[in-house]
Amino acid sequence: MLQAQLITAQEFDRVAALPENRDRRLELIAGEIHEAASNHYASRIAAAIGAELRGFVKRGRLGGVTGADGGYIVAGERYIPDVAFISAARQPEGSREAYNPLPPDLAVEVLSPGDEQADIRRKLTNYLYAGTTVWVIDPEARTAEVHSPGQPLQVIREGGVLNGDPILPGFSLPLADIFDV
Repeated sequence: MLQAQLITAQEFDRVAALPENRDRRLELIAGEIHEAASNHYASRIAAAIGAELRGFVKRGRLGGVTGADGGYIVAGERYIPDVAFISAARQPEGSREAYNPLPPDLAVEVLSPGDEQADIRRKLTNYLYAGTTVWVIDPEARTAEVHSPGQPLQVIREGGVLNGDPILPGFSLPLADIFDV
């Protein structure tokens, strides 16, 4: 069995910048290029979360919210969360780079059928190491996992509410509002 050759972040940046890759959502995970894929339902859920976050963040002038085209450098890798928030305190002006050099404060990953568990675990580890809170939304199980640095895992079941504390105090989002889109 041949082992795939791992690439560096610099090689990835070169490949991702090629014209033929302009419209592709590429991530660098564990030295390998992955194309971030979604499905219609997962995309609708991500859009619903993004809209709620964007409205809350905009009203309070708290920072920036990105969607599925906003990449971030996290622990040297390149990730494209479905939705992300970065505070104005950490980044007063939004990045114009393909992959923001600062990791987000909050990353939202909406699971799709093609997601590899090993990739999700790797991303979670790196996000947490970088100080990022991660909401993993599972459309099939209709649950949300909240992974926060230094905190125990919190699983929110259907009927529960996602809470933005301490990153976005006062933000709350009933899971029913995102699963019934």
